[in-house]
Parts: sequence; structure tokens; C-alpha cells
Amino acid sequence: MKPIWIVDDDQSIRFVLEKALLREHLPTRSFSNPRDVLSALNTAADDEGPQVLVSDIRMPGGSGLELLEKVKAKHPGLPVIIMTAFSDLDSAVSAFQGGAFEYLPKPFDLPKAVELIRRAVEESQREEVSEERMGEAPEMLGQAPAMQDVFRAIGRLSQSNVTVMITGESGSGKELVARALHKHSQRAGGPFVAINTAAIPKDLLESELFGHERGAFTGAQTMRRGRFEQADGGTLFLDEIGDMPFELQTRLLRVLSDGNFYRVGGHSAVKTNVRVIAATHQNLEQRVKDGAFREDLFHRLNVIRLRLPALRERKEDVAMLTRHFLQQSAQQLGVEPKRISDAALGWLEGFAFPGNVRQLENICHWLTVMAPAQVIEPKDLPPEVEVSRSSSNAGPMAGALHSPGLQAGADEGHSPDEAGGVSGLVGEVSEAPVASGLPTPSPTGHVTLQEWEIELEHEAVALLESGRTDVWDSLTRRFESRLILAALAATRGRRIEAAQKLGIGRNTITRKIQELGLE
Repeated sequence: MKPIWIVDDDQSIRFVLEKALLREHLPTRSFSNPRDVLSALNTAADDEGPQVLVSDIRMPGGSGLELLEKVKAKHPGLPVIIMTAFSDLDSAVSAFQGGAFEYLPKPFDLPKAVELIRRAVEESQREEVSEERMGEAPEMLGQAPAMQDVFRAIGRLSQSNVTVMITGESGSGKELVARALHKHSQRAGGPFVAINTAAIPKDLLESELFGHERGAFTGAQTMRRGRFEQADGGTLFLDEIGDMPFELQTRLLRVLSDGNFYRVGGHSAVKTNVRVIAATHQNLEQRVKDGAFREDLFHRLNVIRLRLPALRERKEDVAMLTRHFLQQSAQQLGVEPKRISDAALGWLEGFAFPGNVRQLENICHWLTVMAPAQVIEPKDLPPEVEVSRSSSNAGPMAGALHSPGLQAGADEGHSPDEAGGVSGLVGEVSEAPVASGLPTPSPTGHVTLQEWEIELEHEAVALLESGRTDVWDSLTRRFESRLILAALAATRGRRIEAAQKLGIGRNTITRKIQELGLE
């Protein structure tokens, strides 16, 4: 990992932070003045630059605020933490306006300082992931007539600032279309900011969108810019707009009307120049009829509507997308790309993909990690495809015939990706399932979580009856191994992201990887 750069003319501050961060296995590099920092930035290679910059405000030979401005001009995604005495809070506010990640008042509590720096590291790594995806992602792939229509629409729409509403099922690539519209527009030099309105708690969404002033609510210790300000001069992508709380829809309508809004707790209007692209998988007309979505906001957003086809509507693209994702996964994991047999492709083309292109991409990541040979055969396909195949001997079309079962699982409170994840655990936990304990698939062919639990219980009973005394360790290790491998595959091997998805700590996943021999 790249080092944390510490800038302070006080040698004792540098020493204390260096020792505390090294105890957390975070490398550091220290400077006593801004001039040396700028010189080091100019000569450092990409992999030698800072992961996070922690700087004092007042130092001989330059101001931390001036350093912030120059650093942000060259490295806009680099988190910068400004250290300041309490008497410098006005300067700290200025620092936030200049793009600082957070401020650290002196004297500071060392554990809290380390925690703040760790949060900045995670933010930096998320930013790197986002930039990497933007840089590596090719133009959208698709030979199907429905996708060619989408490409033509992108070409026309990218030349204007008109508001666009993208509709389509989850996982069909709505954000990719929004990025393409931004990339080919006159706003390409500005920021692209995305926010999933369904993923943020209702009480926090207003602050996320519009920002807040210091003291606006409990915990608002500093002024914070919202997504509309961050996207000024560029594009703001509002994903899952249909889930936006009704009371916030009025505020959004005001911004779309005149470009003005107020931060939470603020009294001065903020002007922003943003192109808004919205997306939803829901039927907004029905939401309007149900009284859950404002009709005037619907018409304001629905200037141009662009519908993305589901993957099952463009089967001719499955083979091309599969080979592309296998190449991409191999490159990201640093392994030899795997090839897929025509027979295995036949099964994938017959699968309904309730999770659409995202599900196919995840399957390819899974195959890159889990398939034992360089050529992928039908027997190597992951459990969600395996369920469809094993529930019928009719051939590759079994996947299409039994896909409603997978969709039904999603309708019972899981997203399509989550439904696939539950199915994934079925095949992975039971490497050698007991024949008598296998659950009978439901009429739809979908193995439910309850059926999987029964299968696991039967296997545990069989192992106990065999006289083994390591049943707990055996099943636990297998379960944890497969769960961690699945998370690593889904995050392209990035441990911090995998830990976040699993709901465990960074140190925990590192320890588990070592204990389970997954290095």
C-alpha cells in the first residue's frame, strides 16, 4: 500500500503519528514543510505517491491551505486531512471548501486520529477502484439490435444537456450508460458523481445530496458539500430514483427547475450547474398513480427515456460478454485467462440471468477463481446455473425453463444478485453432500435458503454418525473459505471491499485468509 504522507513542522507530532500508524501496519512518509511535499509529488511515480495526505495548516515556508489547493489541482481524488488548533476553525471551514476530507483539531486523541486516517485510506481505495473501473471499462459491448439502438441513442443524447431517464432491470448496466453519456458529452472534463438513493438511509439522504452546514444537526461538526456541489460542471447520476423519499422529491424538483438549493441548516442559496441523469428499475407511472412519486418531478425527469434491454432479450451477446469478462477477471487477478467450451456457453445462453449483465460478470469472476482447469466445462459452472441444469436433463434450455424460480427468490426480499448469492452457498458449502440429505428442488428449480439449511444439517448428521470429532471445524472452515473466496471474487481480490461486503473487519478477513490458507 502507498504511504500516508504527514506534513508538520512539529517533529513530535510527526513522530507520534508515524509510530501510531506503523503499529496499524500503515506505512508513512514525513515532511516538515509544504515545499518538500510538492517537490516529492512532482518526482514520485504513480505507485509511490501518497494514499492520504495529513497536513498542518500553519507552517514555516507555506500554508497547509495553499498546499491543499495545489495538491487537489493535481490529485483531485486524494483525501487530505487538515490538522488545526481550535482557534483555526475558520481556516478549517475554508479547507473543506477547498476539498479537504476532514480536519483534525489539536491536541488530538491518537486513537481517533488513527481511525480518521484509516477512513481516509478506505475512501482513497474506493476512489482508486472507481478510477480503475472508469479507465479499464471499454465501450459498451453488444451486437444485438436492441443494444445498437441504445448506442445510437447515446450518440445523439451525449451532444446535449437534456435530462435523461434510464430504465431497465437491476444489473442491466444503467450506470454504464450514464457514464457513457457523460464521457462523450461536452461535460466530460467535469466530474461524474453517482449516488444510489435507495442505498442511503432516509435521514442521511438530504445531507448527501445537498450537503450541510456546521451545527445543522447532531454530529455535523463541519460544513460538508453535497453531491450536487461535487458534480458542479459535470454530471450527477441519481440511481434508483423511484425510491427517493417523497418529502425530498420537492427539493429535487426545485434544483432541477432553477439550479438553486440550500444546504441543510443553511440560509444562503447555492447555485450549481449540473446535468442530471436518473435511473430506475421501477414503473414510475405506477408509482405516480400510487401517490409515491410526484407527477411534476416525473415529467421533469422524463424528458428523454432510454430503456436498457435485459440480458435475456439479447442472448446473442452472452458469448461475447462472457469472453470479455473472463479476460477482464484474469487481468485483474493476475492469472492466465480461462477459455470456455461451446457446451458451457450453451448452458449460459440458456440461462435467464435474473441479475442481467452484472450477474454474468460475477459468474465470470467466480469461474476465474473456482474453475479447476483452463477450459471451463458445463460441470464447472457455478451453483445458480448448476441448479437449473440439474433440475432437468432436457439440455441447455433448462436454464431458461427454470429461471422463474431464481426470479421468485429475488421477489421474496432479495435482489437478483442476492438470490444468486444464496444459491452460490448451496453448492459451495457442500463439497461432498450426502446423497440422502440433498433437498428436493422446488417446482421452480430454485433451492431456497431453508432447503440449503436442511442439506447442511443432513451432512452434519452424517459426519457425526461417522464418528468424526472435527465436524465443527471441518464445516466451519469450508463455509468460511467459500464465503471469503466468493467475496474476493466479487471485489476482484480487494480485501477491504470484501470485508465491507461480508460485514467483518479488515483485520478479521486478513486473519481468516491466513488461517484458512487462502493466500
